[in-house]
Amino acid sequence: MSKGPAAPLKLRESPAFKIALSLSIATGLYGVSFGALSVASGFDFWQTMVLSLLLFSGGSQFAFIGVVAGGGSGVAAMTASALLGLRNGIYGMQINAMLRPRGWRRYISAHVTIDESTATASGQSDPDEQRRGFWTAGIGIFILWNIFTAIGALAGDAMGDPKQWGLDGAAVAAFLALLWPRLKGREPWAIAAACALATILAVPFVPSGVPILVAALVAGVIGWFSHARMDEGLEPDLDPYAEKRGHGGVGNRGHE
Repeated sequence: MSKGPAAPLKLRESPAFKIALSLSIATGLYGVSFGALSVASGFDFWQTMVLSLLLFSGGSQFAFIGVVAGGGSGVAAMTASALLGLRNGIYGMQINAMLRPRGWRRYISAHVTIDESTATASGQSDPDEQRRGFWTAGIGIFILWNIFTAIGALAGDAMGDPKQWGLDGAAVAAFLALLWPRLKGREPWAIAAACALATILAVPFVPSGVPILVAALVAGVIGWFSHARMDEGLEPDLDPYAEKRGHGGVGNRGHE
């Protein structure tokens, strides 16, 4: 006797939804650091919110205000911001092929295609889970990021110097937390070390905002001539479907 169709997965039981929700909360919370740092860098509340609502790319936002705060030119700020934003265009091609959004969803999906939404979707094998992960992470982070950006911008003057609260290092710490688990292969470690060294050597000699461009160039050159496996260092940290397959089954990473 053939089995009937499987019951649809409830949202609260979805692995992608759980991962995306946790990412939304964690990422959204440190939007407060962007709001406070932006105001401290000379931007007013509305300029800060426009950057957050329209640019909506954490790394690009921090790069833009960081270069301005460091005395860099507008061209250097835009260049650093645009360079970091290029990755979202690459993500967009992947998401378009994966989810195939149609109509008005294409415009919204393009805007919420960021590191976290792409990573959540790409980590799923089931098409429905891919969609749940992408939309939950993308929209969830957009809402919380902007709420906490507003809180940080409004509280900026009352908080005083953001450095006293460690907010100037919040973005760096967050990026390191996202990056660290990905450095599993030897080549990613080598590239990270080479880029760090290039940045340190460039800082005394070039204007603010340019060292990050130097680091990106070094990474690009190494990647271009690399002969390592394309997926080295990109293995997922956990398998959200392992529990469904049962303990000790195929794909249970805990027993590999």
